[in-house]
Amino acid sequence: MTSGPPSVPSEGDLTRTPAPAAVPDSPRRRALKIALLVFRYALIVAVVVFAVWYFVRMWDPVRSALLEMNGWWVGASFVVLLAGLMCNVVVWTTLLDGLGHPVPFVRGAQIMLVGQLGKYVPGSVWAYVLQMELGRQYGIARARVLVTSLYAAGIGVVCSLVIGAVALPQIAAGHEQLLWLFALLPVGLVCLLPPVMTFLANLALRIFRRPPLEHRVRARTIVLAVAWCLASYLLYGVHLWLLTDGSVSPMYIVVMSAALSLGFTAGLFAFVLPSGVGVREAVLIGILGLTLSAGEASAISLVSRGMFTVGDLLTAGVAALAAFAMRRRLHNADIRSTEYADV
Repeated sequence: MTSGPPSVPSEGDLTRTPAPAAVPDSPRRRALKIALLVFRYALIVAVVVFAVWYFVRMWDPVRSALLEMNGWWVGASFVVLLAGLMCNVVVWTTLLDGLGHPVPFVRGAQIMLVGQLGKYVPGSVWAYVLQMELGRQYGIARARVLVTSLYAAGIGVVCSLVIGAVALPQIAAGHEQLLWLFALLPVGLVCLLPPVMTFLANLALRIFRRPPLEHRVRARTIVLAVAWCLASYLLYGVHLWLLTDGSVSPMYIVVMSAALSLGFTAGLFAFVLPSGVGVREAVLIGILGLTLSAGEASAISLVSRGMFTVGDLLTAGVAALAAFAMRRRLHNADIRSTEYADV
């Protein structure tokens, strides 16, 4: 019998460092493990409670706005929104793979989606903390998760400014105070260069005392992540357009994509607010108000915020349930790729 061609290692295989051999746990180390496990699950419960409380608090005005909209258009808008959220998961998993730790899509979705619920806790840094702790639980270095999340956010900023540039005349007319954000575009583009991205990733890994990447981050990884991010923003624009019941031209979808994506970017600077609340709406209403009435723009902004909250909770819950259903298969994948001996 002839053997097949030798398998070619993937990008993640080339950069993964075998986990060190397991050592017997001391009582102190076992106590620390238990404390970290309790902290992770307590944090998950806390962020879910904050997210649910946030939605319940805003339900009455959202309900009032929904009653004025066509249910079929709202349903279609929500489906498109979920598709956009899934594109963001692909961005995150693509970057994690490119940074040397490929994971099954379900595991990546679980870490990214459940972790990002931390943005509903005032301070927003909790999203990064929870993603790092979830990643560590499944054998991924905290530094690698942190760099992945920061680069996903950075690519989001760059893509929002690229789309925003297409709608720059409308933005300048309706929200000129946002123009300073475009000064971030050159910096963001430089940070996306493979040598710079590799340097920053290795710097973070060194700080956390993890082995550096064994090769430079590939341009293909960055291009794919940018493409999926742009797709998510365009889907968000379609989501907003559907909330207008088709009362404006589909050509306005790009402007709506720019409005929402720039709202996300502006919200990053309001990190003390849960999920940038208020900032995103101000940007969205200001730009949508160029075509819609103030009342319509406010209603769409409010309903969109509520739908994003429901979408975040729903996708995080589905990802967690899927990971639970596939726990044996995912655990075997965690063991094969773990960067630690205690997974």
